[in-house]
Amino acid sequence: MSRAISADSDGRELLAATATALERTSELVGRARDRLARRLAPGGRLDGARLEREQTAAHGLAWYETYRQALTQMQGWAERLDAGGRFGERERLLLETGFAEYLGRMAGGLPMSQLEFVRPRDLGLGAADVEAFLDPAVRRLIGEGGRPERQRRLADLLRDGEFGDWGLEDEELELVREQFRRFAEERVVPFAQGWHLRDELLPLSLIEELAGLGVFGLTVPEAHGGLGMSKQAMCIVTEELSRGYIGVGSLSTRSEIAAELVRLGGTEEQKRRYLPRIASGEIIPTAVFTEPDVGSDLASLKTRAVPVGDHWEVFGAKTWITHAARADLMTLLVRTDPTAEGYRGLSMLLAEKPRGTDADPFPVEGLEGSEIPVLGYRGMKEYALSFDGFRVPREGLLGGVEGRGFKQLMATFESARIQTAARAVGVARDALELGLAYALERRQFGKPIFEFPRVHGKLARIATEVMIARQLTLFAAREKDADRRCDLEAGLAKLLAAAVAWAAADNALQIHGGNGYALEYRISRVLCDARILNIFEGAAEIQAQVIARRLLAE
Repeated sequence: MSRAISADSDGRELLAATATALERTSELVGRARDRLARRLAPGGRLDGARLEREQTAAHGLAWYETYRQALTQMQGWAERLDAGGRFGERERLLLETGFAEYLGRMAGGLPMSQLEFVRPRDLGLGAADVEAFLDPAVRRLIGEGGRPERQRRLADLLRDGEFGDWGLEDEELELVREQFRRFAEERVVPFAQGWHLRDELLPLSLIEELAGLGVFGLTVPEAHGGLGMSKQAMCIVTEELSRGYIGVGSLSTRSEIAAELVRLGGTEEQKRRYLPRIASGEIIPTAVFTEPDVGSDLASLKTRAVPVGDHWEVFGAKTWITHAARADLMTLLVRTDPTAEGYRGLSMLLAEKPRGTDADPFPVEGLEGSEIPVLGYRGMKEYALSFDGFRVPREGLLGGVEGRGFKQLMATFESARIQTAARAVGVARDALELGLAYALERRQFGKPIFEFPRVHGKLARIATEVMIARQLTLFAAREKDADRRCDLEAGLAKLLAAAVAWAAADNALQIHGGNGYALEYRISRVLCDARILNIFEGAAEIQAQVIARRLLAE
């Protein structure tokens, strides 16, 4: 346990400094938004052509807002811990390091990717704006938080594998976290590398165990056979399972999407038919949205469903469909009105199918599929699907009304992106643990490589960003639990957490050196798994575009 310092004047001084820094940060981002809005939304109306032309600046604004909200949530986390007497030295150093790093980037250059940096001038901010931002509190945080002795002290406090108090205020959530931490450690971690190397589907016995623990009905209302728990609980379970293996942490994602679709958009009969079976794990769903050459441009979707008597016949192609062979239920986005342009002609079908086997993955007329070999994220496999007259009963139309498919899908994006952010935090934490263990065990030049500043410094920074991403993700979940619109907050969490996961995996592999590139070392798998997080559930560029539009249109 780290020493409680709620009465420590240094801790209170730090919280005062970070609070002041947050004020300067909000002012800086506010000025950037106002200046970009004048360029891209003259007269208060966002100009699509200008937005595309100045995409880098607009996406840069999204990243600046992501950092502002991330620091806001870190401040709230620290204040809650302080009020409860839990603001220990480890937590204080995480807060200080996080502010130092993010404030420094905002002043000088913020990375949107390894090759793309956005700087204040790109957002219309001049030297005077940066100078106003760099008031004494901000300068002190940047200077103090990056000092080598602070990084070393934080790294030393991580040696025992404790990476900071999560700040959970509900005892039930702590119990949930501990339950799934143990499950992942015992039932996932010892086997994950083998599943990955053999490129095999996760065992059905594991899925049955997770179903018994209520994972697939975690947020489904009790009236429909679920546990009725919060999105915060979903994040905690997802992070712990993804820390064991992203494939296991992702098993419930399609159940979450399917349940949200049915709960929010289904008829009463559809709710009675599907929600209890999804919640119990009897039904394994898959999300069938993406098409070749379409990707995020769902308005251009071409797969069509034609009404024939008492059923629909589906024709077209889908791709990157996860867990498709084993799934019992497809949430299938199709075009039911070929005369309606864009999103208006789209509908969602609840399409049941027989569960496939290795020998016969798609044992149903009108549907064929082929596996897409992938680098990582292998436990459920990816497929390209071809529909040629595949039949869906007419009552499989979600909500019973055509043309609502896109709107129904959009209603699920908040939860899906929050869960994806939690998956990313779990992967990042796995990378941190692997990097730390290797750094403490591996000896070079007569001592553990942990002793070298650029090794323990990496670990301190990874731990800091894991906590930042976690707090932003839990914030988005709380907003969802409060039934507030949170597409912006979910997008911020997903954007940051995915970047943190990739950076954590990349740096943890660097700590491993050449061994990290060997298949026998778990970090090689984690690197492959981490890479997909910047792409699915909205690629980073799409996510930044959505965030920018929200910011500039308000």
